[in-house]
Amino acid sequence: MPAMNQYKCPCCGGAIAFDSTLQKMKCPYCDTEFEMQTLLSYDAALQQDAPDEIHWEENPGTQWQPGETEGMRVYVCNSCGGEIVCDENTAASKCPYCDNPVVMTGQFQGALKPDFVIPFKLDKNAAKAGLRQHFKGKTLLPRAFSNENHIDEVKGVYVPFWLFDADVNASIRYRATRTRHWSDRNYNYTETSHFMVTRGGQVSFDRIPVDGSTKIANDLTESVEPFNFAEAVNFQTAYLAGYLADKYDVTADQSVARANERVKTSAEQEFAKTVMGYETVVPENSNIQVFNGKAKYALYPIWLLNTTWQGKKYTFAMNGQTGKFVGDLPVDKGKLNKIRLLVGLGVAAAAFAVQYLLWLL
Repeated sequence: MPAMNQYKCPCCGGAIAFDSTLQKMKCPYCDTEFEMQTLLSYDAALQQDAPDEIHWEENPGTQWQPGETEGMRVYVCNSCGGEIVCDENTAASKCPYCDNPVVMTGQFQGALKPDFVIPFKLDKNAAKAGLRQHFKGKTLLPRAFSNENHIDEVKGVYVPFWLFDADVNASIRYRATRTRHWSDRNYNYTETSHFMVTRGGQVSFDRIPVDGSTKIANDLTESVEPFNFAEAVNFQTAYLAGYLADKYDVTADQSVARANERVKTSAEQEFAKTVMGYETVVPENSNIQVFNGKAKYALYPIWLLNTTWQGKKYTFAMNGQTGKFVGDLPVDKGKLNKIRLLVGLGVAAAAFAVQYLLWLL
């Protein structure tokens, strides 16, 4: 069966049709009119749309050599089932993710050996100081939280990341608008011009990180980015001394979808920066072709802090290399209600003032 083309109005998204009286295409919803030549150019661009082509050559990590895992131990969390790797001298009494007790099960075995590691630069005291700094300037933070809460556990954890390198050919079409305003004695006018803008080219991505653990939320690990890979070194087990290392439970294959998402979003954002002179720019179609895609396996340093207040647990994370600190905080409902009340009173006062002025006129 032959394909049927349906033209969408770039202004409102409605289906447009040919108006024999105007000899133009017209949108029945917003009454926008289009010259036929304009739609021919638009149709030509649509015909060039193609699906993404993304392929990765995945060979991250290496096999452990005989004797390399001697002295390494595994702790298993009874609650979340996570496996945490450390050296034989590291004491681990609680899981750094869910704060529940862990049990040492014996010699480490299995999984791939990381290609790289970024060593910790900041110590436990810096993590505690980061938490105190995180409290500052938070107007709605309950005062008692910073005074009464206590840190249950502070653990330095090497979190597994898959690092994806890729070259990308991108062809992206944007919908852009430009608005003009003017007035006369009777009316105020607004004219919105719509443009189809295309961009294409090649961009390279190095070491796109994807968290290889399900035990720590992606939004938490991505929030402490970026890491400075220039300080990464070839992995050695000695870097684990005194720290924990999360054992990946998301493979490189399973991480490809997230890598694709980050590549596509980043490519669209980079090319959108070249679309200038418009008030709005929205990607309408993108064709991403990935080649020379490769993956590596690395451990990145993150401090995890678990703290309890009023029976609820709060987890914070700090980049063990740069000190970037993130984590959700409780809200003082009493303060929030006062602010809402003040805002409401302000709006009411402004409305009364406007009504009073209109009455005077």
